[in-house]
Amino acid sequence: MVRIAIDAMGGDLGAKAMVKGAVESLKEEGMKLLLFGEEEVLKQELSPYSYDPERIEIVPCSENISIHESPVMAIRRKKDSSLVRGMLAVKNEEADAFISAGSTGAVLAGGQLVVGREKGVYRPPLAALIPTKNGVCLLTDCGANVDAKPEWLHQFAKMGAIYMEEMLQIKNPSIGLVNIGAEEEKGNSLVKAAMQILKEDTDYNFIGSVEARDIVEGNCSVVVCDAFVGNVVLKMYEGVGKMLLSEITDTMKHSGPLALLAALMLKKPLKKRLKKFDAKQYGGAPILGLKGLVIKVHGNTDGKEVTTAIKQAKEFAEKKLTKKIAEAIDFKEVEE
Repeated sequence: MVRIAIDAMGGDLGAKAMVKGAVESLKEEGMKLLLFGEEEVLKQELSPYSYDPERIEIVPCSENISIHESPVMAIRRKKDSSLVRGMLAVKNEEADAFISAGSTGAVLAGGQLVVGREKGVYRPPLAALIPTKNGVCLLTDCGANVDAKPEWLHQFAKMGAIYMEEMLQIKNPSIGLVNIGAEEEKGNSLVKAAMQILKEDTDYNFIGSVEARDIVEGNCSVVVCDAFVGNVVLKMYEGVGKMLLSEITDTMKHSGPLALLAALMLKKPLKKRLKKFDAKQYGGAPILGLKGLVIKVHGNTDGKEVTTAIKQAKEFAEKKLTKKIAEAIDFKEVEE
């Protein structure tokens, strides 16, 4: 049985959304959930639900880490926080995965300081699935390493390819490096140096540069970049998705009775199409390259994304993806 630790106090809605997502996920068999947080609060949030008490365990914690705290200092000082205790459970092999909607900085810091990175990994990237015309692609790094080195991007590509092959069953996934043009001479010094390393690695399907519009078209399965670029791409995606939905809704409402009739006819297929822009359906963003699985979900989650992330974590653990990623990385000492 897969054991999944959950930071039940993280996120904008706190325990309410995390508990809701956790209980909903119990429709899936073969896993046990460990809810880390304030015992009385969690008992109260669980009280309206019917669930198997053998499959949910409350782990009492006396501290919380807020988004306003220094991530590193909070991790070091708040040893009894739901975030730190949950990560320690993964480190001590008391849990197979950890999920949090809390402070991104604290989750990233805790991933390295508490869980630890695999030997040979330069820097673990945050990887998120994003929608494209052809389905989804993996954007890595999208939030962990704002300043990167060429060798790091090479590892991001390797880890991303393994994730897509194992989790989405995409054979020999194509890898693209985010650039401002298709020509190799374009790009900054980081991109140019990373381009040469990726070209020389014939074990992976590197297709060269991809521009932002190529990402939307779904021209590759793994999109590689530093976290500064990746986070801009991710936030732009989210913003455009919301804008499109809002514009379509407003147009239908203010275009007369015929438009309203058309809206009623198109509501179902349109809703299905626009659903692909909803990040919640893709689960959370795992931090690849750690000694254990850590998944970050959006802070504004209403619980739906938590349910998906739990299923994602279960599959990740069952396929032993952490071990497979570690095996793909050269085992050598790396500089801090």
